[in-house]
Amino acid sequence: MTNTSRPDRSLHPSLGPALLTPGPGPFIPVPPQLSDAMELSARTLWVTLAAVAGVWFLTLGARHLLPSDEGRYAEIAREMFATGDWVTIRYNGLKYFEKPPFALWMTALSYHAFGVGEWQARLWAAISGALGLAMTMWATRRWFGARVAILAGLVLLAAPLWNIGSHFNSLDIGVSGALACVLAGMLVAQHPQATPSSRRNAMWIAWGAMAVAVLTKGLIGIVLPGLVLVLYTLLARDWSVWRRLHAVSGALLLLALTAPWFVLVSLRNPEFAQFFFIHEHWQRYTSGVHQRSAPLWYFVPLLVAGFAPWIGLSARMAATAHDDEREISFKPRLLLVAWAATIFMFFSASGSKLPGYILPIFPALAMLAALALDRLDSKAWNRQIWGALAVASAGLLASPWVGRLGSDSTPNELYRAFVPWFAAACAIAIAGFALARRLNREGRILRSKLVFGLAVFSATTVGLLGHDTLGRNSSGIDLVAPMRAALTPGMPVYGVRLLDHTLPFYLQRSITLVEAPDELEFGTRQEPHKWLPTLAAFEDEWSSGRPALAIMSRDTFALLRSRNVIMYAVAESPRRVVVASFPKAAP
Repeated sequence: MTNTSRPDRSLHPSLGPALLTPGPGPFIPVPPQLSDAMELSARTLWVTLAAVAGVWFLTLGARHLLPSDEGRYAEIAREMFATGDWVTIRYNGLKYFEKPPFALWMTALSYHAFGVGEWQARLWAAISGALGLAMTMWATRRWFGARVAILAGLVLLAAPLWNIGSHFNSLDIGVSGALACVLAGMLVAQHPQATPSSRRNAMWIAWGAMAVAVLTKGLIGIVLPGLVLVLYTLLARDWSVWRRLHAVSGALLLLALTAPWFVLVSLRNPEFAQFFFIHEHWQRYTSGVHQRSAPLWYFVPLLVAGFAPWIGLSARMAATAHDDEREISFKPRLLLVAWAATIFMFFSASGSKLPGYILPIFPALAMLAALALDRLDSKAWNRQIWGALAVASAGLLASPWVGRLGSDSTPNELYRAFVPWFAAACAIAIAGFALARRLNREGRILRSKLVFGLAVFSATTVGLLGHDTLGRNSSGIDLVAPMRAALTPGMPVYGVRLLDHTLPFYLQRSITLVEAPDELEFGTRQEPHKWLPTLAAFEDEWSSGRPALAIMSRDTFALLRSRNVIMYAVAESPRRVVVASFPKAAP
């Protein structure tokens, strides 16, 4: 195969070569029915990009923070911002060494720039998701051309789990965005027409992104890319790739970026290394120490749901791994397959599983799906649309059933309030799919695919926004106003057998734990004077005459009342009860 560059004639020529013409690489012939000549103008793409960016970032503050991840990481960054200590990580005033600090640093910087708030707490997550999407498009364009790059971005944008993860304050999307940069840098560096300097720069991007991944979530930032490369080498029988990694300079860059914090935190906290590297890495992976074990197949339904709009392309995606590979030494499609398979199997074998763990595989899946989608003719694409229409219609018909759900912690009236949002999301999807079908019939298949992806993105966003009707209850935001009305400066607040993950952020103060340290057991062992280890110790403090508030579950509230502990109700929700040690008017 001759590696020549040709213009992508499915795009308007005014888009300009810098952004949208394909990079030099293997030219893949495009069937005439897929050319869509002159269909997408520069104006169409830039308007679409501006609209998507607006929705992506302007909806960050539309929901309240959810426990546990959102509240936890928002509060850790707030404590970092308030104390000025960017080395020793603290949560609820206690040492917290489960994760490294990079995402927390970024959130603290967001607070410095824009103030403390909900959208500021989610800003780094949104940036990480957008950066991962942009880097995925960059690598796709380099290898497969502009049209496939646009489709790759569209696929990732319309993957529900990537959208939701990018609007949820957790470390999973931060490490996923960093690993997307690793994958992109690796792909661009291995292009057969890469110059020595461009290969070096792309690999430095990959090594730097690995450093960010390590500083976000630990050693998986190195382990996962390393395992992927080993599997790729075995499958492709291509050892030459190891000579193009710029390993010496890259490793030095990685150490220069990561070592300072690890050295400083270890010097200030000698107990850090054993807890972080042994407990949080080895024991977390090999055992159920965090009580997050799940079956081997745990991630399968999450993958199906999280990649649902494109799951019908699975067979074609698998087939692309063998396309046009024999005529070039490096096999980019095979690397993508190795990337997705390695990370999926790695976390499936782990003793600790959470939904966000498989987010790093989505950029690779998006590239494979874009290659399959680009070659889909009108007839095959029509079948995909009909399948999506059937699913969205079934969702709309199921809306009344959603309105009948309910539990003690999430009452039925909250589900009834969510139904209009759920129905609206399904209706948006149906309308978008119908328009996509019409455009496909008219022969405008690329525009049809664009409308389809944007419909999924819009529907997912509406559903996410509507989730606050359910999430508000678990966020505890409705407890904040009555608690603030009763609080005075210096008044202690106790979490009795309960580690609340959102109220410390909303109250902007730490809560003293009682009897149940939850995930802060390590911190309470290091600083035992900062908590009350028994319920009896709490009762003594409570009856000392010092005004205080306490938050607890309904069961704990009933237990204390049965023990004749004097408590005055301040606020309550289906999940929590807030009490005071004094009558309401006392402060």
